[in-house]
Amino acid sequence: MAERKASLQRKALKARERAKAKKPEFARSESWRYLKLKENWRRPRGLDNKMRRKIKGWPPTVSVGYKGPKVARGLHPSGYREVLVHNVTEISGVDPNTQAARIAHTVGKKKQAQIIAAAKERNVVILNVKEVKAPVEEEAEAEAAEEKPSEEQKAPVEKAEKPKKSKKAAKTKEDAEE
Repeated sequence: MAERKASLQRKALKARERAKAKKPEFARSESWRYLKLKENWRRPRGLDNKMRRKIKGWPPTVSVGYKGPKVARGLHPSGYREVLVHNVTEISGVDPNTQAARIAHTVGKKKQAQIIAAAKERNVVILNVKEVKAPVEEEAEAEAAEEKPSEEQKAPVEKAEKPKKSKKAAKTKEDAEE
């Protein structure tokens, strides 16, 4: 049944993309005329406003007809429903087939690591986590680096040069010649 739900969600996502492609970019009324008005959408409320009255030749206004399919509303672009997670026990309530977890921004690093470990055990997708190298891999790299001699150890030791003295500091002829 989970496979059936997933295919319905994929179809819904495709339908949502088609609906989004047909939807125009809604602009605030008269924003093209006045620089003081930004283009972000505000509902026209004036008594004689042409956009509110939907007069031909004026830009379209936001309306119910531009909605996407009901099944696709609230879906993440990956096809999962998002579930906000604050602690490890909330991971157990997430369905790995249809839902994905999003770790709340108030969760600290220690608890976040525990949540990630629990999610891996249950095969739950976490949407807002960056892939980090495991500490085990880092230790293996450190050991490998210790076994190989570094470039400084490989290079033969050069004889230390005598420091050169500046001409201003030379008091005797011998110092100046060096």
